[in-house]
Amino acid sequence: MDDLNGEPQRDLQSDLQSDPRSDPQRDLKPRAAPIKGGDADDLDDIIYPSTIAFILVHLACFAAIWTGITWQSVVICVALYWLRIFAIGAGYHRYFSHRAYATSRVFQLVLALFAQSTTQKSVLWWATQHRHHHLHSDTARDLHSPRQKGFWYSHLGWIFARRQDSLDLTRIADFARFPELMWLYRFEQAPAVALALICYLLAGWPGLVVGFFWSTVAVYHATFCINSLAHVHGRKRYVTGDDSRNNWFLAFFTMGEGWHNNHHAYQSSARQGFKWWEYDLTYYVLKLLSLVRVVWDLKTPPAAVVRNEHGLGSRVIGRAAAQLAESFNTDRIAAAVSTALEGSSLTALLERLAAAQHRAADVLATVSLPHLPTRDEVLARATTMFARTRSMDDIVERAYALMLDAIAARLCVAGAAAPA
Repeated sequence: MDDLNGEPQRDLQSDLQSDPRSDPQRDLKPRAAPIKGGDADDLDDIIYPSTIAFILVHLACFAAIWTGITWQSVVICVALYWLRIFAIGAGYHRYFSHRAYATSRVFQLVLALFAQSTTQKSVLWWATQHRHHHLHSDTARDLHSPRQKGFWYSHLGWIFARRQDSLDLTRIADFARFPELMWLYRFEQAPAVALALICYLLAGWPGLVVGFFWSTVAVYHATFCINSLAHVHGRKRYVTGDDSRNNWFLAFFTMGEGWHNNHHAYQSSARQGFKWWEYDLTYYVLKLLSLVRVVWDLKTPPAAVVRNEHGLGSRVIGRAAAQLAESFNTDRIAAAVSTALEGSSLTALLERLAAAQHRAADVLATVSLPHLPTRDEVLARATTMFARTRSMDDIVERAYALMLDAIAARLCVAGAAAPA
C-alpha cells in the first residue's frame, strides 16, 4: 500500500538504522541544531523557567476544591483520558514515530490534533525524540534512560532540557513535508487551548479543572511511566540490548504501551501485545478502524519474532555483549592474574600482549591463566542475564572477546606502571 502521496510506505525498523543525511529532503526548512545526548550534568541543562507551565497545570488540579466536582466533569475527565491515551499510542507513537500503519491525510491530522491536545508538544517533536531514543536506547546518548540519568530525569526532567528546545526536522522529513503538521509544530499548544475552552463551555469551571486538567495530568504521567518505569520494572522476553521491559500494569493504563520489551524487539509493529493474553486496546481499536478503511497496512511481528526464534541484529548483539562483558570485574581479574604469575612469566605475557596490539584477546584466549573466566563461565552468566535467544552464542563470543581485551589492557597498563 502507498502512503498519502502515492509513495511506498517505508519500514521504520530499517529507517532507524539509516543516516538521516541521506534523506532527499535534507534541506527542508526550518532547520535547527541536531539533537545531542549524554551531557555530563543534566540538571544544569534544564531550563527551569520552561517548567513553570507544566507546574501550573498540576497546581490547577487543586482548583477543584473551589469549583467542585460534577458528574459531567468526571465523565469528560474519563473520556478525555482514554481518548487521548489512544491518540498518544496510536498517533504520537505507532504512527508518527514508527509508521506502523497507513492512513489518510485527514485522519493523520485528527491523530495529530488529539495527540497535541495533551500538551506534550508537536507530533514532529515527539516522533523525532522517540526515533532518537530507539537509536540510542539506554546508552549515554539516550535522552531519557533511567540507567544513565536516573528515574526522575527520565520520567520528566529530560523534557525541559536545553537541548530539547531545538529540533532537526530532517529527522522527521517524512511528516514535516505536510503544511498542516508544520503549522501544528509552530503552534503546538493550539489544540490543547481549544480543547480546554470546549471543556469550559460544556461543563463550566468543573469541566475545565476536572475534565481538562485532571485528565491532562493523568495522561502526562501514564505516558512518562513508559520512559521510566517500563525501563526499570517488568519482565524481559526478548534480548534488545537495553532495559526495556513488559509491564502488564502499565499496559492497562496506557492501552497496550506497557508491552515495552515487545515493542523494542520489533519496533514497527502496530500490535505491541504479541501474545493473545497481552491486552493491547490501541491495536484493537486500530483493527476496528481498519475494517472501515480509516487505517490500513497494520504491521504485525513475524511469527519467528513472536516465538523468539529470530536472529538479533549486530547492534543489539553488540550492546548485549558489552553489558555482559561489563558484568565481570576486569580490574580485579587483571590484578589477580598479575599477582598469581611470577615475574618472568608476567613479563613474557606482557611482551606477547604488546606485540599482539589489537589482537590481545587472542593471546589470552590461548594461554592457561589463573582467575581468568572461561567461555563457559561467560555463557553461564549470559543465561542468567538475558532471555532465551538464537543469537546467544554470538553475544557470548563477542562478550568474551571484549572481556579479554579489557583484561589485557589493564595488564599492560599495570605492567607499564610497574618499576623496572
